[in-house]
Amino acid sequence: MRKRLSLLISAGLLLGLTGVAQAADTGLVRTDSGPVRGTVLADHQQYQGIPYAAPPVGELRWRSPQPVTPWTTPRDASQPGPACAQAAGAGSPSTNEDCLYLNVTTPSRHGRKPVMVWIHGGGNSYLSGAGFGTSRLAVQGDVVVVTINYRLGFFGFFGHPSLPDSGAYGIEDQQAALKWVQRNAAAFGGDPRNVTVFGESGGAFDVCAHVTSPLSRGLFQKAIAQSGGCSTTWGANGVIHGKPASAPWISKSTAQNDAVALSAQLGCSDVACLRSLPASAFTAIDRGATPVVTGNRVLPVNPVDALRAGRFNRVPVIWGNNRDEGRLTSATVPEPFDYNGLLEQAYGPKATTIAAEYPAGDSARLAYGAVLTDGVWACNQLTDDKLLSRYTPTYAYEFADRTAPTGWFKDMFPAGFPAGAAHSFDLAYFFDIPMFDLDPAQQRLASTMIRDWTTFARTGNPGWATYRAGYVQEYSLGHIGQVNGLTRHNCSFWNSIG
Repeated sequence: MRKRLSLLISAGLLLGLTGVAQAADTGLVRTDSGPVRGTVLADHQQYQGIPYAAPPVGELRWRSPQPVTPWTTPRDASQPGPACAQAAGAGSPSTNEDCLYLNVTTPSRHGRKPVMVWIHGGGNSYLSGAGFGTSRLAVQGDVVVVTINYRLGFFGFFGHPSLPDSGAYGIEDQQAALKWVQRNAAAFGGDPRNVTVFGESGGAFDVCAHVTSPLSRGLFQKAIAQSGGCSTTWGANGVIHGKPASAPWISKSTAQNDAVALSAQLGCSDVACLRSLPASAFTAIDRGATPVVTGNRVLPVNPVDALRAGRFNRVPVIWGNNRDEGRLTSATVPEPFDYNGLLEQAYGPKATTIAAEYPAGDSARLAYGAVLTDGVWACNQLTDDKLLSRYTPTYAYEFADRTAPTGWFKDMFPAGFPAGAAHSFDLAYFFDIPMFDLDPAQQRLASTMIRDWTTFARTGNPGWATYRAGYVQEYSLGHIGQVNGLTRHNCSFWNSIG
């Protein structure tokens, strides 16, 4: 009897003591909408494809996320939900709008754990939460990890004049997922009072949106932005070759003009007509990265202006980038490689000055990669660090393993062109991603980064100094410690030319 009681208590601690002790060996957890049955493994459990909002289809297309319909029979949570509708830009097109699902990975060790909510990248246009294996992060860091899907492209960020407060539905989806975490984290062994939101690239832009959105206040206690901040902007070809200049944010008026033009292109004069169109009518149009509309209730002001004014959710942050961000974009430029032409398209009359500062030398492609790394990514990220550090504990970093595996990007890099620590190459150090295999030295670096990220999630301090005077924490095979990011990335030059 005593042994059986002990087992029941252990199971209750593991799943959060939600009122009814739930046996861990069955993988059954009761959420506020109904029970789910996941997969029990040796050192963790996984619960996938849990709906956190109603399917945004039909009349719910371009509406704020609505509550799910409760269920009573245990729901199979052994497989992730479908990816949200998207164009083929990342290689996995989808026309599925029923996609608002999340996945939870929780370690088997007892105790209430920090929760980390991952917002995937893909420029708010591509990918899904299921593409990131979370078991290593969860088990090594002893944290509950939640990955989410959210509406992408035209479905998530369509700012039509007939849709009040429109243009940030994808951010609202993420907020709905964060509210789900608040209500259900304890059932999975997580602490709803200790939530870290983190994301990379487009997901990092979205982290900035949550840091500056009044509707996200109180939904998380810490934030991590990897390779993408509030101040990031880029010229023509600057992020995806062949796409125009852009930024993570677009004004309400510009978004409405774009929406009217799209409606005409699709042969519609009103929203009812647009809602009647199949998803494929929209996924056939690939515009690259999708900006978030500002000037609505989700983002009343541009996030950059919110940071400058100190009007944001003041939580501790980790904010940083990769050493060679721009090489991924530079690698995709077809031959013949017209370095001066690329600079002229992106920077206009400043192109000559930039070419003199970044001479082509033996490799115009490498020079262009450095221009994009410094001018698009690093210096803008450091601008955010400076603005944030005025008001809240800010920890800056740079991932700098120039031997990082290229994985599925391998064939994108021309022969002899070194990939370095390119954009998104840090992800394999946190997540299990097919084809991105780490050697023993890289595994040790990954373990260190997981330790620091999850220590931050637990305590609000990753173990290095807060941001000052351009110094960032470098993570490379040969060095872990502070370096001057401003000088490394020539930010005085970029600041001088605006």
